[in-house]
Amino acid sequence: MSLTSQSKRRDFLKVSALAGGGLMIGFPWFMGCKPDIKSDIIPSLPQPDQWFDISGFIKIGDTGLVTIMSPNPEIGQNIKTSMPMIIAEELEVNWKDVVVEQAGLNKDVFTRQVAGGSQSIRHGWVSLRTAGATVREMLLQAAANEWETDVDELTASEGTVLHRDGRTIGYGELASKAASLEIPTDVKLKDPKDYKIIGKGKQNVDIQGIITGKPLFGIDFKRDGMVYAVVKRPDAFGQKIMSLDDTATRNIKGVIDVVQFGDKVAIIADKIWAAIKGQKNLKVIYVSDDTLENTISHNEDLQKALSNPTKEPKRNDGDVMRALSDADEILDRTYIAPFLPHNPLEPMNFFADVTASKVELVGPIQTPEWTQSRVAQLLGRDASEVSIMLTRMGGGFGRRLYGNFALEAAEISDKIRKPVQLIYTREDDFASGPYRPASGYRFRAGIKDGELSGYHLIGAGFNMGNATRENWFPAGTIKDFRVDSHNLKTNIPTGAWRAPVTNFLASAEQSFIDELATKLDKDPITFRLELLRNAKDNLIGEIDYELDKMIGVIELARGKSDWGNRKNQGFSCYYSHNTYVAEVAEIELTDDLPKVTRVSCAVDCGIVINPLGAINQIEGGIIDGIGHALYGDLTFDKGKAKEKNFNQYRLIKMSECPDIDVHFVESNNDPTGLGEPTLPPAGGAVANAFFKATGKRLYKQPYYKEMEMLG
Repeated sequence: MSLTSQSKRRDFLKVSALAGGGLMIGFPWFMGCKPDIKSDIIPSLPQPDQWFDISGFIKIGDTGLVTIMSPNPEIGQNIKTSMPMIIAEELEVNWKDVVVEQAGLNKDVFTRQVAGGSQSIRHGWVSLRTAGATVREMLLQAAANEWETDVDELTASEGTVLHRDGRTIGYGELASKAASLEIPTDVKLKDPKDYKIIGKGKQNVDIQGIITGKPLFGIDFKRDGMVYAVVKRPDAFGQKIMSLDDTATRNIKGVIDVVQFGDKVAIIADKIWAAIKGQKNLKVIYVSDDTLENTISHNEDLQKALSNPTKEPKRNDGDVMRALSDADEILDRTYIAPFLPHNPLEPMNFFADVTASKVELVGPIQTPEWTQSRVAQLLGRDASEVSIMLTRMGGGFGRRLYGNFALEAAEISDKIRKPVQLIYTREDDFASGPYRPASGYRFRAGIKDGELSGYHLIGAGFNMGNATRENWFPAGTIKDFRVDSHNLKTNIPTGAWRAPVTNFLASAEQSFIDELATKLDKDPITFRLELLRNAKDNLIGEIDYELDKMIGVIELARGKSDWGNRKNQGFSCYYSHNTYVAEVAEIELTDDLPKVTRVSCAVDCGIVINPLGAINQIEGGIIDGIGHALYGDLTFDKGKAKEKNFNQYRLIKMSECPDIDVHFVESNNDPTGLGEPTLPPAGGAVANAFFKATGKRLYKQPYYKEMEMLG
């Protein structure tokens, strides 16, 4: 079974926000949290006069209205909608009677308040269901006590408890009584066949606020008495301040102060534009060390590393060197990708108010707990003094895992003892990093008697640790198989970028496998299926993926894309973040340059919580993958990034986005990740479609430059 969508088919609900207060009665394991960011859902029930905190996740009003806390950072992955859906399902309430609130950091209540690795739903699945089921059982027990009957005679549905004799009572009437009951320790979770909310498409709870410009994001945050800060950082990586002249900056109207901290200088002003102007007028002379790096040397370092294996391979099945030596022919290909910035639409920002008694932080951060501990350490404070309220994030893609901007805001506020909103300019964002590391891959395949006889991958990347995924496909499918990885050093800051490592590894690998299939005179999909099916009978070593699930998405994509019957199709498949994805891209050529017109995508991600949100994530990953594979290019000269804004850094345009058909493998398995898995295979699908259309292969990103060179 599949669920299909066209990327341009969207129907937004008009909704508005609703707020409420509460009486604090909570679990010892779910202490109450009172954020002030509400959803835009219009409930069908009236606003309560009194709320009852049944747990840290759930408040129920005396009218039966339910507030559900969304614990994890919302970065556009739609978990502020899907996590409360899971709770509401087990709680047995009507979704239209739910108000969603964004929770702040609270380690006593919530676990893993992180947006990263496409793991929020996967890690929260059981605990969120348990939270809803626990409160449901408490409400049932409260009704049993009220009616002096056995709880086994009761059921719950849509915010109401029903007795088998026909009596009913609403959650609003039971809330105060349920809140005082002993917490059950063993609750029954629903069978997926009985789901009423999970699996049904629900609109983003913030959609009306997003499309009408409601202040949901960190950059929107305001506080009376707040000042603004913009920071001047070294012009290049490897520089330190030698001298500073802030005379011109201090003379600008609105500038309040200039504060140096380390090799950075903060310009404090009453308005953001005054701070930006002050930054531009600041005169700083830097001294440089001997490590001002450039793109030419980066590429040379990658090529050198890829020329030789390591002493200790990541994986070494059979005898690859012997297999390659005995081969009739060797296919040897190298793929290179550049550093990339993260490019979230909302630039880095954070609010901080440091006083003698507290450190209050508000803003967009993917790792609030880690940020809390780092801020506490930086300021020499106890972590209990540091609070973090989460705002919605205008993109992140891994950039907001690293809360250096929050630390800067806290340090500045500590020095000036004023509430401050730190904001990066777009140029600051491009210039400061961290970046996706540049990487390269060299594949060698031996061919003996017309068949694949050996496979050797050498990977290399800057500050990547392991640049490979040695136990993922095609591991286990080839007798003589070896993987090596080189970790190159750089002083250019690097970090996780949407689908770390695999964002380019998949493109390179799937391009090579496609070329190998052509060399063996085999259909690209058939070749992959042969490898996987042979491994089912003769698996080589251990693998970290499931053969049947990979086969399943490949077959689904082949059927849904009408593979082989349409022009200029390219195939790619990949496993990452516990999810299996297969994609077929189609292109049209204009003046020998391609436009991707259609992508058919098959996904096995376990049970789908919110199909509408899931489709959005899948489409976003594909478009992001296509755009950066074709156009993404960041270059360095003398230790600094040459591209400083979107007029120099090419992104995919709306008119260049393809129609996308999404097909889910029907499953009741626990949910897996969706924010990242569709990005890695996208570049390979486009490269392989380009070959189908032109007979020319692509080896270096951004592919558009290579396409132009190939003519």
